[in-house]
Amino acid sequence: MRLANLRGRLAVVTGDTAVDVAEASGGRFAADPQAVFAEWDAFRDWAASLDPSRGAAFAVEELGPPVPRPPQVFAIGINYAAHASEAGYPPDSAPVTFTKFPGCLAGPVCEVELPSGTVDWEVEMVVAVSRDTVRVRREDAWQHVAGITLGQDLSERTSQLAGAKPQFSLAKSFPNFGPTGPWLVTPDEFGDPSDLAISCSLSGETVQSARTSAMIYDVPELLVRLSRVCRLFPGDLVFTGTPSGVGNARTPKRFIRPGEELVSELEGVGRLTQRFVAAREDAAPAPAG
Repeated sequence: MRLANLRGRLAVVTGDTAVDVAEASGGRFAADPQAVFAEWDAFRDWAASLDPSRGAAFAVEELGPPVPRPPQVFAIGINYAAHASEAGYPPDSAPVTFTKFPGCLAGPVCEVELPSGTVDWEVEMVVAVSRDTVRVRREDAWQHVAGITLGQDLSERTSQLAGAKPQFSLAKSFPNFGPTGPWLVTPDEFGDPSDLAISCSLSGETVQSARTSAMIYDVPELLVRLSRVCRLFPGDLVFTGTPSGVGNARTPKRFIRPGEELVSELEGVGRLTQRFVAAREDAAPAPAG
């Protein structure tokens, strides 16, 4: 099953068409894409018999983030050995955990304003949590995943590395710095959800390419470790880390420039497309009086 946020309404996607869930269920399930996670099991049972012929054509530009308002967003750093090496970390480092504030989330096709000249790319597999999760066992972890989507953990490196301690979360949460989509795909759609090709290209040049099976800590292990400390809620998102190839680790360093296009892909999920524009100066405040 593929779930989408189509013009702010929950939809099930089949091929090139989408079925509006609220209409098809006669109001049994809400139109709000975030609300479905509170009734995930009931929704899965209902959707199993959904007639795809009720779908209507749509454009990918009409899609928003498939999980638009997650209660929590967990982001994992240093989760591929080659990326750990290029970033100067030992390969057996514990995963770095931070957040991307939900206000940065965007749909699969969007324009991104560059806040400075040091914006970097980080393509990632993202998973959504399906149920309350506390101290989950590894063998049960995939049962706590509603679906897989694709994300970009765009990062402004100057503010990230400024000061005595890094500011990971703020530097990664500018508007549209968390594009996700194009939809959420349930794990049963994949032969092996732990081994998917992932890549991104900038202005036609492939800058990252790997398989998610190369992660140091796979999805079950991440959920085990996170749920030992935090209660995970239905609809939470976990960005699972990026492979090697980021611009900040290149010689010379390479950052995104105005006018460039970033295309990200995840096997079995789809594609994100971000176009970048120069920062716009804030409008001058109105005079007092």
